[in-house]
Amino acid sequence: MPRANRIFCPGQVWHITHRCHQREFLLRFLRDRRRWRHWLFEAKRRYGLSVLNYVVTCNHIHLLCADRGSDEIPHSLQLIEGRVAQEFNLRKKRRGAFWEDRYHATAVQSDGHLTRCLTYIDLNMVRARAVGHPREWEVSGYNEIQHPPRRRRIIDFLTLFRLVGAETHAELASMQEASMLAEIGKSRRVAAWTESVAVGDEAYLQQLKVDLRLGNAKRKVQTEDGYRTLREPRSEYRPISGTKTPVLTS
Repeated sequence: MPRANRIFCPGQVWHITHRCHQREFLLRFLRDRRRWRHWLFEAKRRYGLSVLNYVVTCNHIHLLCADRGSDEIPHSLQLIEGRVAQEFNLRKKRRGAFWEDRYHATAVQSDGHLTRCLTYIDLNMVRARAVGHPREWEVSGYNEIQHPPRRRRIIDFLTLFRLVGAETHAELASMQEASMLAEIGKSRRVAAWTESVAVGDEAYLQQLKVDLRLGNAKRKVQTEDGYRTLREPRSEYRPISGTKTPVLTS
């Protein structure tokens, strides 16, 4: 059975998704989602993780980041997920796995595909019908981009400016809001963003096969959900979706 892609490549943008063990709602409490964000900030501080967007739902996470080529992504995920699991299990006097065994990483072409991926992440909890607008879900990159904090910023604004062609925070926030408003109410789950090896145009995908040394003929470029993707012939990943259960806070 195929395993989640964890091969990174300097200069690429990666959309990372990871589910809680057996899809349990282990992140249903706000305090635990805030702790995940705390450790995300620590990963940025310790390893230089370049975070472009994120959202923490009740049973999975989305993280969009740029690879700087220093193994900062795997180091960061090991820190974040290890500490979150450790703290939760200690507090709840719980044993056992907190996360599914492997996270999944999808390479995203840095053009219009990146903008669409940013919006897809922003609208996660709207699609799940947990909130009516992204601003209502606290632990997300959407709120940080719209209202950049003075302290403990997580989003790598300079890299995000460069990738989307913005020059100021106000321009970036306006671009994000316009893209979100164009999709809200009609956004649906797109497997390409969470199950493929990469999303982009034909030239990008073919070059990525070379860069990642994916010579296996089974990994073919195909069209799905209106996107060109590079994907394994079969997938072990069930759909990643938000929760329709009441949102609990603490």
